[in-house]
Amino acid sequence: MNTYGFFLTNIWLILLIPLLSFIIVGLFIGPKNKKLAGIFATTSIFVCAALAYGATFEYLSLFPLGAEHPVIVPWSVQWMPYLENLTATLGIMVDPLSLLLMMIITTVSSMVHLYSIGYMHGDPGYSRFFTVLNLFTLSMLGLVVAPNILQMFVFWELVGASSFFLIGFYYTKASAVAASKKAFIVTRFADLGFLLGILILSYEAYHLFSLEAFAHLSSYNAFDFNFLNHPEVINALSTADGALLTFALVLLFIGAAGKSAMFPLHIWLPDAMEGPTPVSALIHAATMVVAGVYLVGRLFPLFGSSEVALNVVTYVGAFTCVFAAVIACTQNDIKRVLAFSTLSQLGYMMLSLGVASPLHKLGYLASNFHLMTHAFFKALLFLGAGSIIHAVHSNDIWQMGGLRKKLPVTHITFLMATIAIAGIPPFSGFYSKDEILAAALVNNPIVFIIGLFVAALTAFYMFRIYFLSFCGEAKSDGAKQAKESSISMLIPLIFLSVLSVVSGWFPFEKFFLSEALVHNTPSWLPIVASGSGLLGVLLAYLFYFKKTTYANSVKNGFGPLHTVIQNKFYIDAVYLFVVHKIIFRFIAAPIAWIDRHIVDATMDKTAYVTKESGLVLKKIQTGNIHTYTMMFLLGGLVLFLLLLGVGF
Repeated sequence: MNTYGFFLTNIWLILLIPLLSFIIVGLFIGPKNKKLAGIFATTSIFVCAALAYGATFEYLSLFPLGAEHPVIVPWSVQWMPYLENLTATLGIMVDPLSLLLMMIITTVSSMVHLYSIGYMHGDPGYSRFFTVLNLFTLSMLGLVVAPNILQMFVFWELVGASSFFLIGFYYTKASAVAASKKAFIVTRFADLGFLLGILILSYEAYHLFSLEAFAHLSSYNAFDFNFLNHPEVINALSTADGALLTFALVLLFIGAAGKSAMFPLHIWLPDAMEGPTPVSALIHAATMVVAGVYLVGRLFPLFGSSEVALNVVTYVGAFTCVFAAVIACTQNDIKRVLAFSTLSQLGYMMLSLGVASPLHKLGYLASNFHLMTHAFFKALLFLGAGSIIHAVHSNDIWQMGGLRKKLPVTHITFLMATIAIAGIPPFSGFYSKDEILAAALVNNPIVFIIGLFVAALTAFYMFRIYFLSFCGEAKSDGAKQAKESSISMLIPLIFLSVLSVVSGWFPFEKFFLSEALVHNTPSWLPIVASGSGLLGVLLAYLFYFKKTTYANSVKNGFGPLHTVIQNKFYIDAVYLFVVHKIIFRFIAAPIAWIDRHIVDATMDKTAYVTKESGLVLKKIQTGNIHTYTMMFLLGGLVLFLLLLGVGF
């Protein structure tokens, strides 16, 4: 008998409520009353947020900050029994990491739902939007509370399907349809790696149950995270076949890289901006793209057993971090700048996980810390961008300007988010970035330098947006006539702006660890970290605040290189060339020819022969009893001769 309170005992409601809301809004309320559909869908997510925070407080009442924080599964049902000790369960796992993600997802999603009531007002697909938004939230919650890797994979795929619906929300728009297909296909290729990794890992783990040494772990099964992350299991897997374990972990990371848009699987994320702006906020802040970071974090003890796997995580993350930041400096669409910013920040989280180890967990903590702070200020940036686009009717930052007085609330909140992501104290981004840089400095000085450089670039491209959008004179009629957004859009901006400040003060280390983490951060690091951000702000001020020619001079000085960067290094063009000129021509076309001229032709000929045979046989169906009698006697004679062995 457990001693859990109301929230932990009924934690299953956090999945049931959005599921019921998805069904009710989609099938019953939406077709009849669009306004009620938005209110009902939004209320359901606020209830989920209350459950998430209630469960967190209950958990902390049982296991206070700084105490031992065990992993508990307060609710679980058997789902698919394959074999003994190889059973998939549907359940909810509660530990600091899952609680953190539950709070982030429900908080941001509730703000996005509330914001969307005003932003999507008058849209023909209003109720459909809220229906799928509920499904998206359900999918991500099911993913982060999964007690086993199979449940995670199921909801992982459901997240992909939800993003497909939302990115292609404007299905009459060709670019939106193309973007949704691109996101779905790219992540499917990555998910193949994830699935293969699951099969290898669970196969190896299942065979441990036959060993007497693991009899005391029989309450688990091979899919459980508690089993896969158990020190004895990790040691046994590493000893049995370390190379195979590393291979499985790299395959799992391919799935994570696809979902979190790591290079070279990043190409879908900038195009995902074709969906409504609230969708961008939800995808980039608290749902789809952080799923990959969460996967590596959830299996971090296992990843920590393979130096090769951690190095892959480190260097893919570091390259993506600087690659995306450089591109962001040249983009003119406000949502695309924020999209490449997300890529860069996800790279930050990945490299932080990569430089960590089971003995030195600072990078692991810093990555999850930055995941939390980034969720709030990035959601605020996207929702703020939506408020700007709603007022100006343009995504082009060169068509804005002078919005500081016209959109006062949007201006202040957007500025707060910009300061936070730039890593300037006392805003939240400073604390989480500082932890990442501290972890990198101790374990990998090269990655530390990359992180410091990207911090300056981040401040530069974000204040480039700020100065061009809010300062100076209005550059278009839309900017001149801009008006502040409705109250339902402003409340989430104000709330998230507060979180963009105070989330950095959260006692993160005590929330995750039972003991104080010993790390000697040099006293100069916070100064250098914030100094790099201030340097980026200064450069953006010189280039874009005043009427100077510095920006154009630098652009012209880079010449063709600037064009290459602005066109995203032509990575998309390379993919198109490979797909259309190589795969389609030399692989797909021959397969199509074989399918058409051999497979289909064989079936067509078989059908033709059958048809003609039927026409011949039809002629003996005369209806004449004399004909049937003769055929009967003839058949009998043939049978008699066969039995005697005569002829034939």
